[in-house]
Amino acid sequence: MILSDYHMHSSFSDDSEATMSSMIQRSIELGFHTICFTDHMDLDFPLEFGGGFIFNTDIYKNHLETLREKYADQITILRGVEYGLRPYLKEQYRALTEKNDFDFIIGSSHLVGNIDPYHKEYWEGITEEEGITKYLEAIYANAQTFDDFDIYGHIDYAVRYAPNQNKNYSYVKYADLIDEIFKTLIQKGKGIEVNTAGYKYGLGHPHPQSDVLKRYKELGGEIITIGSDAHKPEHLGYDFNKAEDLLKSLGFEYYTIFEKRQPQFIAL
Repeated sequence: MILSDYHMHSSFSDDSEATMSSMIQRSIELGFHTICFTDHMDLDFPLEFGGGFIFNTDIYKNHLETLREKYADQITILRGVEYGLRPYLKEQYRALTEKNDFDFIIGSSHLVGNIDPYHKEYWEGITEEEGITKYLEAIYANAQTFDDFDIYGHIDYAVRYAPNQNKNYSYVKYADLIDEIFKTLIQKGKGIEVNTAGYKYGLGHPHPQSDVLKRYKELGGEIITIGSDAHKPEHLGYDFNKAEDLLKSLGFEYYTIFEKRQPQFIAL
């Protein structure tokens, strides 16, 4: 069983109202042995699309340390972050990493140009294929430019919000770009996540989908973390059983957890 959730948010993220305590208590109920908070740090997020997505890292650390001690005999609680990457922000993110001793860092793409695919404005005036291509190009640019993260989050995030979601999406259609992304990540010793929010959004697969995961393995990818991307306690561990079955069917034998930025491989 997968007993670690490595992508979860609390009220330190602007899109969550969940207290850390509520997320921890639910994780204990689920029998998890390790969790890692990965609250959003999206520097320079445009005000017209919500702004925010930053938090005080000192308060974050102190609050987590208090909770870590409180629940020490029940669960291991680690401190991570989800960076919203853009190439011109690389030095600011590097400075954040140097200042903070995070256990785990997710690098993610939430913005293409200055628009999040979550917003319908992103898809206006372009085809669905162009929108997904632009999103994958943004990931590739970030992967080439920046390397101070451990895994890349929700590789096909844009598919959640595409006009037809995943109806017209496949590895084959975007193979060249996806291959270049994976080759870059693997060469840099970075991994990817299986983000089970894809199931929650009705896609029938996690992010990324099975044929993309299969290609990651074919190219030599081994580092895979598992995360629900939960913003509420009830979404923690969402469909982890399906994710485990999928990984086993594709030949994966391990998933990965991180502590002090060091990977540990856990048998599926």
